[in-house]
Amino acid sequence: MVNINLPDQWLLRKRDYYYRRAKEEDYRSRAAYKLLQAVKKYGFIKRGYVVIDLGAAPGGWLQAARQLVGDEGFVLGVDLKEIEPLNFGNVHTIVGDIRDTETLNKIKAVLPRPADAVISDVSPNVSGVWELDHARQIELAEISLNIALNTLRKGGNFFTKVFQGDLFNQFLSEVKEHFHQVKVIRPEASRKRSAEIYVLGLNYKGIVI
Repeated sequence: MVNINLPDQWLLRKRDYYYRRAKEEDYRSRAAYKLLQAVKKYGFIKRGYVVIDLGAAPGGWLQAARQLVGDEGFVLGVDLKEIEPLNFGNVHTIVGDIRDTETLNKIKAVLPRPADAVISDVSPNVSGVWELDHARQIELAEISLNIALNTLRKGGNFFTKVFQGDLFNQFLSEVKEHFHQVKVIRPEASRKRSAEIYVLGLNYKGIVI
């Protein structure tokens, strides 16, 4: 028998509880559990909600959001990559770069009404240089926040991924300016070695920007 040295990352994924569970429960990514766990605790997505999912590929959060909003809600996924359809009439996807103004215009054109929640799991291409990766992640979180401020109804909610680092507190302060309650969350499904955390803004103040 020939021994094959498999990549360490593949072995880690095979041993990962949430990776295996996602395969068993037909979620497209283990990230679905991060969203489901956060919503279970804080209730920021409800049945009938209109939800915008930024960085939606491959579709794990889209699946979870559709499950949460049910038939009465609407979910819009946005990503640079085309997303394989979920085959639900109330799930729509857009291929676009959230850094482009045109993408925001496309989002507004598709929404049936102002969003109840904007969620973002957008990540940069990780370089391995921590300061650079942190800065890029904060930039994407700020862009996600800007989209939320332009699409949310008053009282809506915002949930975004960030990497820990020296720019985090400044971003957190910015979110606090626009939401009545702000939480910093590390879902159980996040990998123990990961530096990712999530910022949740509850009850958008509706300030004109």
